[in-house]
Amino acid sequence: MARPATGGVAATRRAQARLGLALVAPAVVLVVTFFLFPLGSAVYYSLTSWDGAPGSAPFIGLANYAEMLGDGEVWHALLNNAIWVVIGTAAPLVIGLVLAVILWSGARGVVLYRLLFFFPRVIPGVAIGIVWAWIYDPIDGWLNRMLDAVGLESLTRGWLGDARLALYAVLFAAIWATFGFVVVIFLAALQNVDIELVDAARLDGANAVQRLWHVILPQITPVFLMVTTLTLVGGISVFDIVFIMTGGGPGNASEVLGIYSFQSAFQLNRIGYGTTLALLITVLSVPFVVMINRLQRRLALQETGV
Repeated sequence: MARPATGGVAATRRAQARLGLALVAPAVVLVVTFFLFPLGSAVYYSLTSWDGAPGSAPFIGLANYAEMLGDGEVWHALLNNAIWVVIGTAAPLVIGLVLAVILWSGARGVVLYRLLFFFPRVIPGVAIGIVWAWIYDPIDGWLNRMLDAVGLESLTRGWLGDARLALYAVLFAAIWATFGFVVVIFLAALQNVDIELVDAARLDGANAVQRLWHVILPQITPVFLMVTTLTLVGGISVFDIVFIMTGGGPGNASEVLGIYSFQSAFQLNRIGYGTTLALLITVLSVPFVVMINRLQRRLALQETGV
């Protein structure tokens, strides 16, 4: 009697294994097709000096990587990316969190504000870049016209033509396009905050900043880390808005790694070197994602007492 039972269990396990493979297979195919294969191709072309012309791609080993390490343009673009990551991550998080808490605290018209703040998120990055380029126009742009109207004509300038300001002008436009999304996400997360803890902290004499830091923020930490990851990785891989507004100029003042990779691959026909720069963007993004993911898991385990 034991053998049929054992055989039945084994058959059930085999059936479960086949079912599991059938369920996982579509995901595996997608990962291989749209991630592993492109990644493998990128690694291969980074080891060549392919110029995009049909035919073979001469294998040159790690020469592109050696050139990248000694390329001053790479380090300049990397510095611009670092500035973008720091300001472009911190500003939307701070602005978004403060505005979300204000709306959550009982402001009227929350639905309207939510729609207004989220609206830039549905606008294509290309359109945002074009509109803000018009705003910054030194002659017809309304920013300079507004400064003239209030008697601050000494501050007017060609915002995107000034090498000292171009990167920050584009970054300001990107922050405008991002912070509304952060507001909406944080506002949704705040709905799960225990209001009784906030009221208790208020009765204990905690001010608004203390309640935010010690009571509210710990309860929305997973969402906060998720938004941090999105904005941070977006800063490392930024391309579209910079390309539309300045193309990396004037000179290379606003050049980031994405722009330099594009220029190398498609303007200078150095596909191999451009691919190497693109892989650098990936390599820089992965550690941050892994670190934040581990931090989020650790916090989750602490909450469950594991």
